[in-house]
Amino acid sequence: MNIVSVKDILIGKGIPKVIIPLMGVNLHELKSELNEVKKENPDIIEWRVDALKEAESIEAVIYVLSELHKEMDGIPLLFTFRSYKEGGMKNLNTSVYINLLSTAIESGYLDLIDLELFTGTIEIKRLVEKAKRNQVVVIMSNHDFEGTPTNEEMTNRLISMENAGADIVKIAVMPNSISDVLRLLTVAETIKTTAKQPYITIAMGKKGILSRIAGEFVGSAATFGSGKHASAPGQIAAEELKYLMERLHYHSNC
Repeated sequence: MNIVSVKDILIGKGIPKVIIPLMGVNLHELKSELNEVKKENPDIIEWRVDALKEAESIEAVIYVLSELHKEMDGIPLLFTFRSYKEGGMKNLNTSVYINLLSTAIESGYLDLIDLELFTGTIEIKRLVEKAKRNQVVVIMSNHDFEGTPTNEEMTNRLISMENAGADIVKIAVMPNSISDVLRLLTVAETIKTTAKQPYITIAMGKKGILSRIAGEFVGSAATFGSGKHASAPGQIAAEELKYLMERLHYHSNC
């Protein structure tokens, strides 16, 4: 498996990297939140752009992005606009969504970008190519808030992301039972020896907490911990998450 380097963070090596989201609705809230999040020493900070009140305005988004960029203190910044159909807060039409992502990639203010697998084959291809030209790491993702697909379907989605040129692939599902969580972990363990790129596998909600702390056992390269606000159901406070993963790592010699 390839190791993806973002600044001095090696994704795909060692304990899963901790990503903490920013969920502020305006620049003032975001700066305050960022100051608190930096105290948690995250590996990566994610800006959930869809939480911004003016998220429909590309000009406003890029301005806020430029201001956040100044305050990152060397921590990699992940730009994520989660679509409404995959659990996000804003329902942008596809063309505006694509233009927003494209402009962000070219801005020079971000290190990683989230691209949703089902955005469209042609659109994804162009965005991936643009990201590579601008040295922006692509996390390609799929989020299912309704349930947990079959093992075959989850595997196929991860493979499709690799084939589409993703640097890191991610799938998040909503388990209806502990069996669903175990199936997700089984998929992660199964692809461990064949995956070309680092992968992130998450089961959301309270039932899925195990997947957030035990990723190292099945090869999952990163996990999301909450800072001031959670960005998805089941997220654990970042400080507690790091402690739990470090203890598991120590006692298991992963």
